[in-house]
Amino acid sequence: MLKIWGRNTSSNVQKVIWALAEMKIPFERIDVGGAFGKTKDAFYLAMNPNSLVPVLEEEDGFTLWESNSICRYLAAKHQARVLEPADLKTRARAQMWMDWQLSVMAPAITPVFWNLIRTPPDKRDQKAIDTGKEKTVTAAKMMDEQLGRTPFMAGNEFSYGDIPVGIMIYRYVQLIPERPSTPNLDRWYAAISSRPAFKEQIAVVPLS
Repeated sequence: MLKIWGRNTSSNVQKVIWALAEMKIPFERIDVGGAFGKTKDAFYLAMNPNSLVPVLEEEDGFTLWESNSICRYLAAKHQARVLEPADLKTRARAQMWMDWQLSVMAPAITPVFWNLIRTPPDKRDQKAIDTGKEKTVTAAKMMDEQLGRTPFMAGNEFSYGDIPVGIMIYRYVQLIPERPSTPNLDRWYAAISSRPAFKEQIAVVPLS
């Protein structure tokens, strides 16, 4: 059975275990990172020199880090059309939105998450929170525009392009209740959050 090294409160770990659940691939998840530590231990650094989670470890000893890369690898390996579009252009769009999550959405919402969830109230940086909220709303509006053109991020069907941004929007709706109207985004989020894999792996994990 393949292993996923990483705590389930990590957004990056959540991408992978959501993807695995969509593909119905059995896996063992091992708690490391955060309060569990171990990411700086020699055995872990041998798998991931970045000392971050997650790491995929397959039965033959193959290891891979970087959550979006893991999702793409697993979908390609298992020829999982539930995640990887068959059409090359649609697949490229899905991968584009995965990369956009790393370059735009995650940097925008991370200061909000860290300050509101992992920082005591008396030590929070309100300026960082306000700036992060503004940037996150801007990113959400970009998604809303795209979702006014297509049912899902890359096209007409759910794909791995929806997973990384879906994890971010799971945080967005909880961290920024005063967000503006985004009807297309709301429709899409209702659809992805009703998927059994999301309910099983994501919705049951509170922000922490």
